[in-house]
Amino acid sequence: MTTSLAFDENYDDPNADIWVYSAAGSPLPKPSDSAGPIGYIEYLQTVEHDGEHGQAFGYKTVNTDVLAWIVARVTGVPDHQALSERLWGRMGAEQDAYLTVDAVGTPFAGGGLSAGLRDLGRIGLLLLNQGVINGERLFPAAVVERIRQGGNREAFAKGGFDTPAGGSYRSMFWVFHNANGAFAARGVHGQTIYVDPTAEMVLVRFASYPQPKNALIDPTSLPAYQAVGDYLSAAD
Repeated sequence: MTTSLAFDENYDDPNADIWVYSAAGSPLPKPSDSAGPIGYIEYLQTVEHDGEHGQAFGYKTVNTDVLAWIVARVTGVPDHQALSERLWGRMGAEQDAYLTVDAVGTPFAGGGLSAGLRDLGRIGLLLLNQGVINGERLFPAAVVERIRQGGNREAFAKGGFDTPAGGSYRSMFWVFHNANGAFAARGVHGQTIYVDPTAEMVLVRFASYPQPKNALIDPTSLPAYQAVGDYLSAAD
């Protein structure tokens, strides 16, 4: 998320690029006078370079869809199929998960996942146990080790993120650098898979906070998560 791209993800601005992106990815029929890109992959090819990469953190959903595009090219199957074969189908999921798709059937990797609470908890357990669940290793422990190391904290601070204070971002996870070594996968409306290795805790939160900005709820949510982890650690 330190790519330097001409892409504005300000959800409060109706003219921001995120809404053009959303329109391109809509599965609904386009108006007859529509001249914009159709589908995520067509849109991704219109995003332009803007400045020097690697200088400052800036969350851009288009990066996630590019990663999914790369996964599809490397594995030879659509990213949702790779996810199903390598993780979902092997971790003992109780329910099918669903992804939104665009008008040509390309799955949206930057959001739109619908899954059960307990199955999201299983994703958290995989991370807590460094890739092992039900006695089977699904990915190398080094994956989690790299996440926990965090990303460039200086670049993160340059991005203007006041919360999480002192945090960073790596491999699609928010890393808090707190005493418990916690990290999380987070959605823009507060959805969270929070992993606390010290407390051996996974906390999953469904949320639909009306404003798409975690910074508005971090001052209450993050201390609450850590308080639960601290309580469990003390109980040991």
